[in-house]
Amino acid sequence: MASKRRVVVFDMDGTLTRSYLDFDRMREEIGVLAREPILEAMEKMPPPERARAIAILKRYETEAAANSELQPGAAEVIAAVRTNGMPVVLMTRNTRKSVEVLQARHGIAFDMVLTREDGAIKPSPEPIFRICRALEAEPSRAWTIGDYHYDIICGAAAGATTVLLLDTKAERPVWADQADHVISELRELLPLLGI
Repeated sequence: MASKRRVVVFDMDGTLTRSYLDFDRMREEIGVLAREPILEAMEKMPPPERARAIAILKRYETEAAANSELQPGAAEVIAAVRTNGMPVVLMTRNTRKSVEVLQARHGIAFDMVLTREDGAIKPSPEPIFRICRALEAEPSRAWTIGDYHYDIICGAAAGATTVLLLDTKAERPVWADQADHVISELRELLPLLGI
Protein backbone atom coordinates (compact mmCIF):
# COMPACT_ATOMS: atom_id res chain seq x y z
CA MET A 1 0.00 0.00 0.00
CA ALA A 2 1.35 3.42 -0.96
CA SER A 3 2.27 5.82 1.82
CA LYS A 4 0.73 9.26 2.31
CA ARG A 5 4.07 11.02 1.90
CA ARG A 6 4.56 13.51 -0.88
CA VAL A 7 7.16 13.12 -3.61
CA VAL A 8 8.67 16.20 -5.26
CA VAL A 9 9.73 15.74 -8.88
CA PHE A 10 11.92 18.37 -10.55
CA ASP A 11 12.74 18.93 -14.19
CA MET A 12 16.41 19.74 -14.90
CA ASP A 13 17.10 22.32 -17.65
CA GLY A 14 15.34 25.61 -17.02
CA THR A 15 13.99 24.41 -13.67
CA LEU A 16 16.83 23.37 -11.35
CA THR A 17 19.34 24.99 -13.69
CA ARG A 18 19.19 28.25 -15.59
CA SER A 19 18.32 27.72 -19.22
CA TYR A 20 21.54 27.22 -21.20
CA LEU A 21 20.64 25.04 -24.17
CA ASP A 22 20.28 26.83 -27.49
CA PHE A 23 17.42 24.79 -28.90
CA ASP A 24 17.29 26.71 -32.20
CA ARG A 25 20.98 26.06 -32.85
CA MET A 26 20.59 22.43 -31.85
CA ARG A 27 17.59 21.97 -34.14
CA GLU A 28 19.47 23.56 -37.03
CA GLU A 29 22.53 21.32 -36.58
CA ILE A 30 20.40 18.18 -36.18
CA GLY A 31 18.08 19.15 -39.02
CA VAL A 32 14.81 19.44 -37.13
CA LEU A 33 12.13 21.99 -38.01
CA ALA A 34 11.64 24.99 -35.75
CA ARG A 35 9.40 24.29 -32.73
CA GLU A 36 9.28 20.54 -33.49
CA PRO A 37 10.15 18.49 -30.38
CA ILE A 38 13.68 17.21 -30.97
CA LEU A 39 13.39 13.73 -29.43
CA GLU A 40 10.13 13.00 -31.22
CA ALA A 41 11.56 14.24 -34.54
CA MET A 42 14.63 12.03 -34.08
CA GLU A 43 12.43 8.95 -33.60
CA LYS A 44 11.19 9.35 -37.19
CA MET A 45 14.71 9.53 -38.68
CA PRO A 46 16.35 6.60 -40.48
CA PRO A 47 18.97 4.86 -38.26
CA PRO A 48 22.16 6.53 -39.64
CA GLU A 49 20.62 9.99 -39.46
CA ARG A 50 19.26 9.27 -35.97
CA ALA A 51 22.68 8.12 -34.73
CA ARG A 52 24.22 11.38 -35.97
CA ALA A 53 21.41 13.40 -34.32
CA ILE A 54 21.83 11.55 -31.01
CA ALA A 55 25.57 12.32 -30.97
CA ILE A 56 24.88 16.03 -31.57
CA LEU A 57 22.19 16.15 -28.90
CA LYS A 58 24.39 14.39 -26.32
CA ARG A 59 27.21 16.85 -27.04
CA TYR A 60 24.93 19.83 -26.39
CA GLU A 61 23.41 18.31 -23.25
CA THR A 62 26.77 17.39 -21.71
CA GLU A 63 28.16 20.84 -22.45
CA ALA A 64 25.07 22.47 -20.93
CA ALA A 65 25.39 20.37 -17.76
CA ALA A 66 29.13 21.09 -17.49
CA ASN A 67 28.52 24.84 -17.75
CA SER A 68 25.25 24.90 -15.82
CA GLU A 69 24.31 27.36 -13.12
CA LEU A 70 21.69 26.45 -10.56
CA GLN A 71 18.53 28.52 -10.35
CA PRO A 72 18.59 30.84 -7.32
CA GLY A 73 17.61 28.86 -4.24
CA ALA A 74 17.72 25.44 -5.96
CA ALA A 75 20.10 23.78 -3.48
CA GLU A 76 18.27 25.36 -0.53
CA VAL A 77 14.86 24.18 -1.80
CA ILE A 78 16.09 20.61 -2.42
CA ALA A 79 17.59 20.50 1.09
CA ALA A 80 14.40 21.86 2.69
CA VAL A 81 12.18 19.39 0.83
CA ARG A 82 14.37 16.48 1.87
CA THR A 83 14.61 17.71 5.49
CA ASN A 84 10.81 17.66 5.58
CA GLY A 85 10.75 13.96 4.69
CA MET A 86 9.82 14.21 1.02
CA PRO A 87 11.86 12.30 -1.56
CA VAL A 88 13.46 14.51 -4.21
CA VAL A 89 13.37 13.15 -7.76
CA LEU A 90 14.89 14.41 -11.00
CA MET A 91 12.87 13.61 -14.13
CA THR A 92 14.44 14.77 -17.38
CA ARG A 93 14.35 14.13 -21.12
CA ASN A 94 18.17 14.37 -21.00
CA THR A 95 20.71 11.56 -20.69
CA ARG A 96 21.96 10.01 -17.45
CA LYS A 97 25.46 11.25 -18.37
CA SER A 98 24.30 14.88 -18.38
CA VAL A 99 22.64 14.33 -14.98
CA GLU A 100 25.88 12.87 -13.60
CA VAL A 101 27.81 15.88 -14.91
CA LEU A 102 25.29 18.21 -13.25
CA GLN A 103 25.50 16.34 -9.95
CA ALA A 104 29.31 16.38 -9.98
CA ARG A 105 29.36 20.11 -10.74
CA HIS A 106 26.88 21.13 -8.04
CA GLY A 107 27.03 18.33 -5.46
CA ILE A 108 23.29 17.68 -5.64
CA ALA A 109 21.84 14.29 -4.69
CA PHE A 110 18.45 12.89 -5.68
CA ASP A 111 16.48 10.01 -4.22
CA MET A 112 15.69 8.87 -7.75
CA VAL A 113 16.62 9.94 -11.28
CA LEU A 114 14.67 9.18 -14.44
CA THR A 115 16.16 10.04 -17.84
CA ARG A 116 15.10 9.32 -21.41
CA GLU A 117 17.22 6.16 -21.24
CA ASP A 118 14.89 4.75 -18.57
CA GLY A 119 11.76 4.37 -20.70
CA ALA A 120 8.77 6.60 -21.42
CA ILE A 121 9.44 10.33 -21.26
CA LYS A 122 7.42 13.49 -20.65
CA PRO A 123 4.73 14.34 -21.71
CA SER A 124 3.71 10.74 -20.96
CA PRO A 125 2.50 10.33 -17.35
CA GLU A 126 4.31 6.97 -17.12
CA PRO A 127 7.47 8.43 -15.51
CA ILE A 128 5.35 9.76 -12.61
CA PHE A 129 3.63 6.41 -12.18
CA ARG A 130 7.02 4.69 -12.21
CA ILE A 131 8.45 7.10 -9.62
CA CYS A 132 5.45 6.63 -7.35
CA ARG A 133 5.60 2.84 -7.60
CA ALA A 134 9.31 2.88 -6.73
CA LEU A 135 8.87 5.27 -3.80
CA GLU A 136 5.57 3.75 -2.62
CA ALA A 137 3.60 6.97 -3.00
CA GLU A 138 0.28 7.82 -4.60
CA PRO A 139 0.51 9.85 -7.85
CA SER A 140 -1.96 12.29 -6.30
CA ARG A 141 0.70 13.01 -3.63
CA ALA A 142 3.37 13.81 -6.24
CA TRP A 143 4.32 17.37 -7.12
CA THR A 144 5.92 18.04 -10.51
CA ILE A 145 7.94 21.22 -11.00
CA GLY A 146 9.00 22.29 -14.48
CA ASP A 147 9.37 25.17 -16.90
CA TYR A 148 7.85 23.60 -20.01
CA HIS A 149 4.42 22.47 -21.18
CA TYR A 150 5.45 18.79 -21.19
CA ASP A 151 6.16 18.98 -17.44
CA ILE A 152 2.63 20.20 -16.81
CA ILE A 153 0.99 17.72 -19.21
CA CYS A 154 2.92 14.81 -17.66
CA GLY A 155 2.08 15.72 -14.07
CA ALA A 156 -1.58 16.54 -14.75
CA ALA A 157 -2.15 13.29 -16.67
CA ALA A 158 -0.77 11.35 -13.67
CA GLY A 159 -2.99 13.22 -11.21
CA ALA A 160 -0.05 15.04 -9.62
CA THR A 161 0.02 18.67 -8.48
CA THR A 162 1.78 20.72 -11.16
CA VAL A 163 3.97 23.76 -10.64
CA LEU A 164 5.19 25.90 -13.52
CA LEU A 165 8.41 27.84 -12.97
CA LEU A 166 7.96 30.83 -15.23
CA ASP A 167 10.81 33.03 -16.43
CA THR A 168 9.55 36.53 -15.66
CA LYS A 169 11.51 37.92 -18.64
CA ALA A 170 9.73 35.61 -21.07
CA GLU A 171 6.22 35.98 -22.43
CA ARG A 172 3.66 34.04 -20.38
CA PRO A 173 2.70 30.96 -22.45
CA VAL A 174 -0.96 30.45 -23.30
CA TRP A 175 -0.90 27.06 -21.52
CA ALA A 176 0.42 28.47 -18.20
CA ASP A 177 -3.05 28.31 -16.63
CA GLN A 178 -3.03 24.52 -17.04
CA ALA A 179 -0.59 24.37 -14.09
CA ASP A 180 -1.99 24.17 -10.56
CA HIS A 181 0.53 26.78 -9.43
CA VAL A 182 2.75 29.28 -11.25
CA ILE A 183 5.92 30.55 -9.54
CA SER A 184 8.71 32.86 -10.65
CA GLU A 185 11.44 31.42 -8.42
CA LEU A 186 12.00 28.05 -6.79
CA ARG A 187 11.81 29.37 -3.22
CA GLU A 188 8.09 30.05 -3.80
CA LEU A 189 7.60 26.27 -3.89
CA LEU A 190 8.32 25.87 -0.16
CA PRO A 191 5.21 27.61 1.21
CA LEU A 192 3.09 25.71 -1.35
CA LEU A 193 4.43 22.51 0.21
CA GLY A 194 3.78 23.86 3.71
CA ILE A 195 7.49 24.33 4.43
